[in-house]
Amino acid sequence: MKKYLVIGNPIEHSLSPELHNYWIKNNVIKATYEKMKITNVQIKNLISEIKNGKINGLNITVPFKQEVIPHLDHLSDEANKTQSVNTILLKDDKTVGHNTDIEGFEYSVKFNNIDLKNKNIFIMGAGGVVPSIIYALNKMQVSNITISNRTKSKAENLKNLFKKVKVIDWGEIPEFDMIINATSIGLNNQEKINLNLPKVKNKLFYDVIYNPKETNFLKFGKEHGNKVLNGKMMFIYQAFFAFKLWHNKEPEINNDVLKLLDQ
Repeated sequence: MKKYLVIGNPIEHSLSPELHNYWIKNNVIKATYEKMKITNVQIKNLISEIKNGKINGLNITVPFKQEVIPHLDHLSDEANKTQSVNTILLKDDKTVGHNTDIEGFEYSVKFNNIDLKNKNIFIMGAGGVVPSIIYALNKMQVSNITISNRTKSKAENLKNLFKKVKVIDWGEIPEFDMIINATSIGLNNQEKINLNLPKVKNKLFYDVIYNPKETNFLKFGKEHGNKVLNGKMMFIYQAFFAFKLWHNKEPEINNDVLKLLDQ
């Protein structure tokens, strides 16, 4: 019986086990998938367990997408360019880090028939998933990307990976066609982004959070006549590509899968 885990802190909100175990069952694979709340000191041991066969694969969520990198033997090209890993497997006796968040974001946008070419993008947050979003946005040929983070230095660090991004102070709001909440604000239903967001219309409000499915950020966007998207399809597609890497099978994304995540 193969064993897969998603690790993070917090991890309670993660619906990865529901999704992966559904696909595992549908594809008649002898495996289990569980979630585990960990601390930094456990990372090295967990990756060692991949090498000795006790664990067959790991998904990584906040705040460990960068922290796992020093413990790995090899990175995929995308993981290296973003310095972000969300999927780990063993290949040729080497632990390999992949980044399926890039495709997750890109395919979520395509799924909703949105063309971002030459658009202005504003990202709030500079955490683990942001390099993947920037990488995907550049693939989609956006016009420019502006980032704001409460700790400005963290946003400035992203300029080491992506020279063309613009960093502004937290609280400053630029002109945008699409605004992305990539902070953890909103995981708790009571939390609000205490920013003076403009009452714009016909823009795209995107929240990487998928549980809860409508954060206060998205409610604000909807109330003022904007298109809103949560992170559900990004979550599904990053899981799709992780599943494909591990099992060499493409799981089906159908209505049952979409309903599975409507919690």
